[in-house]
Amino acid sequence: MKTNPNDPLVRLGQGDYAREIRSNPTTTPDGAIDLARVLIREPAETYHAQRGECLTSHRLAEFRSCPLLFRRKELGLIPDRDSHAFLVGRAAHTLILEGRERYEAEYTVGGPINPKTGQPYGSNTKKFAEWAEQRGKPVLADTDAATVEQMAASVREHLFARELLAEGVAEGVVRGRMSGVLCQARFDWINPKDGRGLVDLKTADSLDSFEWHIDAFKYLHQLAFYRALLAVVSGVTLPVHIIAVEKREPFRCGVWQIASRCLDAAQAENNRAIEELVRCRETGCWPTGFESLRLYDRLPN
Repeated sequence: MKTNPNDPLVRLGQGDYAREIRSNPTTTPDGAIDLARVLIREPAETYHAQRGECLTSHRLAEFRSCPLLFRRKELGLIPDRDSHAFLVGRAAHTLILEGRERYEAEYTVGGPINPKTGQPYGSNTKKFAEWAEQRGKPVLADTDAATVEQMAASVREHLFARELLAEGVAEGVVRGRMSGVLCQARFDWINPKDGRGLVDLKTADSLDSFEWHIDAFKYLHQLAFYRALLAVVSGVTLPVHIIAVEKREPFRCGVWQIASRCLDAAQAENNRAIEELVRCRETGCWPTGFESLRLYDRLPN
């Protein structure tokens, strides 16, 4: 399937789709995943509305970090935070993975002009917030929109990123049970061609430290969760890649293939965490993870 730089990279995105449950088989005659049968197509709002019923990789990460925090968020006692960085990241995902038409439908670009200076109000000002509220959808300041465009251009120009995104499905959803717990995942991209597989798009301040961030932000556990849940639903275990793009100059793009042994180890930890989550629900005990006495034995530098 051919594309050119001006075409949307998406073949199937979120939208006002009806949920489709297809019967087996979930693979094509050559053993590849039949994405039309495996994936659920639904808007992001529908997916997020299921978080109370289905475990996600994000919620499982919170549980691994602190079961008590997980429980309080589950009960609605701690609201999820949003931020300007999240907004720009989501916008970049939309443009890069779902195409310009979807991007322009979901975001407004611009802002009110300060009559005294002739310049736009800053995105953190009261005037901008009031103007944005009237738009009825997320608003990107001109500078943020320019950043998103630079990121999208960088991804298009990267040989391996372009190959991974040359065909496939954006924002497909699966639901299934792991260790007896109903789980769900929404994939950035799946390319069914041999050797491509699951593709996750990340934004970063700098690619120089990105491999450190893979460890620090537990991306392995997230991607292992995705891979394992897709295997439960489809019977096929796919390769996993990360596309990372900088959100500041020089907007470098890099691609990483994740070794299977790393994903296997991360999923083993995920499985243990899910089993512990089941025990917490049974006992009603939600520890902090710091109940025991700890020894600090690190010499000063």
